[in-house]
Amino acid sequence: MNAQNFSISDLKPGSRVHLMGICGTAMASLAGLLKDRGYLVQGSDSKPYPPMSTQLESLQIQIMKGYQKANLEPRPDYVIVGNVISANNEEAQELVRLQIPFTSLPKALGEFIIGDRQSVVVAGTHGKTTTTSMMAWVFDQCGLAPGFLIGGIPKNFSKSFRNPQKDFFVIEGDEYDTAYFDKVPKFVHYRPQHVVLTSVEFDHADIYKDFEAVRKAFLKLMSLTKKTGHLIFCADDDNVSQIAKTCQAPSFGYGFQKGDYLAKTLSQSESETQFEIVYQSKSLGEFKIKMGGNYNIMNATAVIAMAHQLKLPLDQVKLALEHFEGVKRRQEVLGEPNGILVIEDFAHHPTAVRETILGLQKKYSPRKIFSVFEPRSATSRRKVFQKDYVEAFRSAHDVILADAFDQAKIKEEDRFSVQELVQDLKNENVSARALPNADAIVRDLASRARPGDGILIMSNGGFDGIYDKLMKALEEKK
Repeated sequence: MNAQNFSISDLKPGSRVHLMGICGTAMASLAGLLKDRGYLVQGSDSKPYPPMSTQLESLQIQIMKGYQKANLEPRPDYVIVGNVISANNEEAQELVRLQIPFTSLPKALGEFIIGDRQSVVVAGTHGKTTTTSMMAWVFDQCGLAPGFLIGGIPKNFSKSFRNPQKDFFVIEGDEYDTAYFDKVPKFVHYRPQHVVLTSVEFDHADIYKDFEAVRKAFLKLMSLTKKTGHLIFCADDDNVSQIAKTCQAPSFGYGFQKGDYLAKTLSQSESETQFEIVYQSKSLGEFKIKMGGNYNIMNATAVIAMAHQLKLPLDQVKLALEHFEGVKRRQEVLGEPNGILVIEDFAHHPTAVRETILGLQKKYSPRKIFSVFEPRSATSRRKVFQKDYVEAFRSAHDVILADAFDQAKIKEEDRFSVQELVQDLKNENVSARALPNADAIVRDLASRARPGDGILIMSNGGFDGIYDKLMKALEEKK
């Protein structure tokens, strides 16, 4: 907050609110929440891309492309600054010069949206978006009318946000930092009462020095969780279990091997996954989800555990999970042109890449699956996981790697090497190749993919429009 000590809570409907970095998943969601409450919302971003840019367009929220002084004319009443903005950003410097009141996204959410409601924070290295989406849907179908903010677009809601109608707010608790003027994890501001902790691994190498720094961030979340709430944690993950011991709220573990809630896989097919949940030696029954992969069974188990502790009716929980349609960009089937299945996923951390490949190859067996990957995240563009990606792709039928996205600001000795990974995979007898860009990858796939095959594309960005390009090329394939 700036020196004027002006809070977002002081804003009146009709006030003009400007969001810097508006196309970020959480920022675009906050923009929708604010517009829904009667504010005039606008924002700026360097490279708008779907699905958030299209969501903002559907809400008729103006996106100014590029960061510049002129974006603050006419003068907004309040500005929310995203964590992609640095202190030397031209627009940020003009904001300070004009002495416009401002804050960060997480602080605005905590103060203005969550407030005194029961905050359900879904945190962890993996599974946050899907688990948060699933939780919001289950709560909705059980009549809790929750508000939510999610780092993706759940298909059941068609939007990544909703203002709360009652007492619950479900939010994706990101451990990434808040803003250049507020260097703490985002979830610090989310007033956690009920928490799900899915996993803890090293990630975000641009802001965390090592695993110990990541661990400390999650220890902070444990210390903030209210004693009147609940902690649901993945007991199969030793890192998570150790961190969970420090939480003073009632804590319940889940997993395939360890925990109060144990999941047992019954069957997996293209259409559904069936599993049983046993709570402290007593069966809670069989559940179904449309998604595949052990990690999605774990995501669902976390939701079931939280719902059970909050005493929600399990028959309604079961029905809600059966009708959960998933999240855009998470195992999303884009189509099947000429009999070739095309699937998009957000996976970028080595663990997520490995589990996604394993899950989808099992779900769509006996199809041959081409696994396409763009190293785009701050961590995947660095060599910290160079060898981990060998293990991540080891089970893949066929691997295609794009050049790493924009490594110019990374020291040469710290850069991830696509060529080294390809060679390491070939040494493991994995079919792998490196291609420079989306166009080259599309040409390669159009020539090699056959009816009955599948193509999995993994990127946490726009990937130079590869999705539309590939669908068009496959549709024209003879």
